Amino acid sequence: MLSNVEIKAKVSNPAAFAQKAAQLSQSEGTIIQQHDTFFTCNRGRLKLRDLMNGSGQLIFYERPDTDGPKLSRYSISPTSDPSSLRTVLSESLGVKGEVRKERRLFLIGQTRVHLDTVEGLGHYMELEVVMRPEQTVEEGQQVATDLMEQLGVSAESLVTGAYMDLILKGCKDT
Repeated sequence: MLSNVEIKAKVSNPAAFAQKAAQLSQSEGTIIQQHDTFFTCNRGRLKLRDLMNGSGQLIFYERPDTDGPKLSRYSISPTSDPSSLRTVLSESLGVKGEVRKERRLFLIGQTRVHLDTVEGLGHYMELEVVMRPEQTVEEGQQVATDLMEQLGVSAESLVTGAYMDLILKGCKDT
């Protein structure tokens, strides 16, 4: 399985965050529309990500539900027919819920920086430090912590769990 170190946080000023991320990445970022369907499974999380362009990814991942930098292990399988795959998985496993978002992706070093506008939740950011084979979890956590500081992300804004968990809990950005 592949792995990364992730953090997720609420963003109160998306324009200011985007400006900092653009400066650090030396790009304006890439806009991606995503529709994630989460399926019932015995361990971890299983989601089908429809990229709204005829392609998608089936993603299984496991990570602890804690705030701050945490290790996530995942497997990804691309699909050219997310709609029919959604039907098969829905009928066989059952749907836990759906998340629709617009993601602005910035690449900073080995880190994927996401500025997400999540339907029903509001504005969030995610850092995904893509781990190199020789790196320790602690090194990945340090990369995430350093980037949090550069982007002005406070520890108080960190959130736990996936967007799906926040939606199921009824959390809303105020």
